[in-house]
Amino acid sequence: MYLTHGHALSARTTEELVRELKDREEIIDALYRFGLGQDLKDRELFASSFAADAELDFRPAAAKWGAQSPLMAGRDTIVDIILGMFTGRVDTSHTVTNPRVQVEGDTARLTALVEAQHLLTADHSRNALLKNLYAVDLVRDGERWVMRRIHIDNIWYTGDPTAIFGG
Repeated sequence: MYLTHGHALSARTTEELVRELKDREEIIDALYRFGLGQDLKDRELFASSFAADAELDFRPAAAKWGAQSPLMAGRDTIVDIILGMFTGRVDTSHTVTNPRVQVEGDTARLTALVEAQHLLTADHSRNALLKNLYAVDLVRDGERWVMRRIHIDNIWYTGDPTAIFGG
């Protein structure tokens, strides 16, 4: 599920290298759009990170603190659920690090760590800081890449996730 190969690039020519580097940057940008779209509550930016038939699986992360989360399916549904749950209620800041990318034609895989700070808007003393491991399948969408499958598992957390996400 996670990318653990021992190298970053597979290109052999300059042309292949330029294409691979561009693809890698666009692939990682899909996850940046996901995080920043949430942080800014920017529906268009957030939605731009997903394929129309995207699935987001937050169930493994939620299970770490005893909660249940539905498997979210479809770009509009994912955007509606997440922004609906946070807008006006939760302030977020996402940091993406340690991206690993594997490109195979018009599909790709991405593994990354995402640290997500969640604070209740009305009371920042009620918060949850999550360190999550993401496994993402992506597809090419013109010159950009979009996420089709997102699997989020929690490595650790501090604070009270139930105050943010519910029990």
